[in-house]
Amino acid sequence: MSHTSLISRRSVLTATAVTLAAPALLAQQKFTMKMATPGVDDVGVAWMRAVKAGVESRSNGRIKVEIYPANQLGPLPRVVEGVALGTVEFALPAAGFVTGLEPRFMVMDSPGLFDDIAHAQRVLTDPAIRQRLSAYGSGKGIEPLSVFAYSPLTLLSHKPVRTLADLKGMKVRVPGAAALHIEPLKHFGGVPMSVPPSDMLPALQNKTLDGLVGSPFIWIPNKYYDIAKHQTYLPGSYLMATGIASRTWLKSLGPELEAIVREEAHKADALITTQGVADTQKALGVWEKNGGQNHFFSTAEAAQYFKEVGTVAERVSNADPVLKDEFTTLSAAAKRHR
Repeated sequence: MSHTSLISRRSVLTATAVTLAAPALLAQQKFTMKMATPGVDDVGVAWMRAVKAGVESRSNGRIKVEIYPANQLGPLPRVVEGVALGTVEFALPAAGFVTGLEPRFMVMDSPGLFDDIAHAQRVLTDPAIRQRLSAYGSGKGIEPLSVFAYSPLTLLSHKPVRTLADLKGMKVRVPGAAALHIEPLKHFGGVPMSVPPSDMLPALQNKTLDGLVGSPFIWIPNKYYDIAKHQTYLPGSYLMATGIASRTWLKSLGPELEAIVREEAHKADALITTQGVADTQKALGVWEKNGGQNHFFSTAEAAQYFKEVGTVAERVSNADPVLKDEFTTLSAAAKRHR
């Protein structure tokens, strides 16, 4: 046998050995899954703990899950960027923080789309809807493993807001700068303002802002009740959490571990209609215990709000063919699951 033939044969044998060894090497490889959230001991953290328990157990320790609450990995915009780049494996931001990467997430903030948290969960875990959402961010390096209603949206304000007329002239920080965040408030005479999360507290303290739209799960841990006592629950309006994973990292796991991560994320969604609902009820009492007041629109005012913001949301969505398609699909699913 010639020297050249011997080298060629050795090369083939070496390549074959590497190919055969690849699955075994992947099975031994260990991975870390960093999970970041702005929340502290809330339903989002509980969801992550459930994922951690399931993933670590079923992967036999091949995936180590680390949970970083309270923005420990940095400001949300940077963390979301990290997920897209593959330097952070998972994050749980509000939908508004992801619309820059995937505009379709904007439709999640449509007021009146969901009746309550349980209704939202029925819609968002519908197999057809879940499949549709999994394609969000496909070209930007992110994939939503879970989307859920984190909490009702409330308007935190210095003065009580009990009617739609009370909104007129109020300078209010809204959760995003997109039309779906701005136009509903403008419709009722309010003045929507885009303010970074880091500036919300001082702006409310010095009364540059009259109010903030956000979650009681943010107001309570940060003791916003020491600054403003009134929060009004906005009908059919929710802060939507988007549990996004790095597509690059998911693929690096191999089919078996990738399936485990997806399945455990879906299993953890069951917490939303148990702990999520319970936490919302608890928040009402905690707010009042600390001197705050909870306000709700009357039945007639709520009906008017639903009708008018629904019209605004539809008009805004219709102006964008992509959003129109998503809004139509989600609205149809919401109708089916009522």
